[in-house]
Amino acid sequence: MKITMTRNEKELTVALEGSLDTITSPELEEQLTPALEGVEKLIFELKDLEYMSSAGLRVLLTAMQTMDEQGEMVVRNVCPTVMEVFEITGFAEALNIE
Repeated sequence: MKITMTRNEKELTVALEGSLDTITSPELEEQLTPALEGVEKLIFELKDLEYMSSAGLRVLLTAMQTMDEQGEMVVRNVCPTVMEVFEITGFAEALNIE
């Protein structure tokens, strides 16, 4: 998986490419946790994310909980495969998806 983080003042965009699963989610969590300090808007750009497992959902949930306290989180450009995972798990209702 490729992770690209772009910070613009208090806005952080995290673009993910490939698969977010049990192998790759610890890497995202390790990079994301310190990067969220001072962030008021977190954007996940998922147009190139092809697969997400429950481990990936856990990372999103943790980020969502953090952002509930300090701002907002948006998920953009979700592919149909990942959207199906969101719908099956109920994340589609919990996440702010654009």
